[in-house]
Amino acid sequence: MSDLELDHDLINRFEEGLDPRYPERSHVPARVLGFGEISTVLQIGAGDQPDLAYKRMPMFKDMDEAEAYQALYHDYLELLAQAGIAVVPGAIAVLPERRGRVVAYIAQEKLPAGSICHNAFHALPPAEVRRLFLAVLAETSKVFEFNRTNAGRTTVGFDAQISNWAIVDYAPDQALLPDPIRLRYFDTSTPLIRRQGQEQLDPELFLRSAPSFLVWVIRLFLLEDVMNRYYDRRQVIIDIIANFYKEGRPELIPELVGAANDFMAGQASVAFEPLTAAEIAAYYKDDARTWRIYLAFRKIDRSLHRLLGKEYPYVLPDKVKR
Repeated sequence: MSDLELDHDLINRFEEGLDPRYPERSHVPARVLGFGEISTVLQIGAGDQPDLAYKRMPMFKDMDEAEAYQALYHDYLELLAQAGIAVVPGAIAVLPERRGRVVAYIAQEKLPAGSICHNAFHALPPAEVRRLFLAVLAETSKVFEFNRTNAGRTTVGFDAQISNWAIVDYAPDQALLPDPIRLRYFDTSTPLIRRQGQEQLDPELFLRSAPSFLVWVIRLFLLEDVMNRYYDRRQVIIDIIANFYKEGRPELIPELVGAANDFMAGQASVAFEPLTAAEIAAYYKDDARTWRIYLAFRKIDRSLHRLLGKEYPYVLPDKVKR
């Protein structure tokens, strides 16, 4: 799936000299490109492979666990390609164990910032945003049609939120989308695959970055929901629309709800309960509150590590706009 050639020496030097609190001050400086709930996306070095973005994942306890994840990651890319999704290829570097932890880096082509959908739609009129949204729904439907065809054998979970797509051949200065719209998907680091109904990704990996005093709460009340929501088409669409709150375009949500309902009404093989704007608002409020609290506790955990003289291996955002 990838012909990327990684500079393993660069990645090792970066990890060895990383300052997780201030990545830009590391021995090999880095620029933060984005934050996920668990991992961080970085551009490493000023002149070394500047066209690559690296997602740092310091959550593996040993090489066996990291290599199992690596194999599952490549399976996931292959399955998405089989479903018809244009996936940005990725390559993984698994570093030797140090300080009781194995760190992996996923490298992908660094896409133009203006082509990422959540950046692009800020300059687009509502009619063009609607076109973009419908294009995302059409791509997402490919995954769920793949799941329907392969039901009982192989299904994939899919996080289709608007910030996980890039627009091919988009010129931001024109404020108009290409016709037709072609999209590339790049958020492939959570390889959710079920075979014969059994989840292949170890859910405990999601808990590695959590504060130890919260692990049991997350396992009991949140983990199952997080693992299940991306296998449910309706939940995926709710999540896509709810992110327009996060991205500062809530005025578009009623129109997008109507567009989603019309789109799904045209899917003859799918039973779909129509969405409401109130449902989207409630979902977003709950989701934003959960992740805001989670980040606050992670920062408390980082401070506790520092007080106890322990390394805290995760790069955290100062603040996440919700």
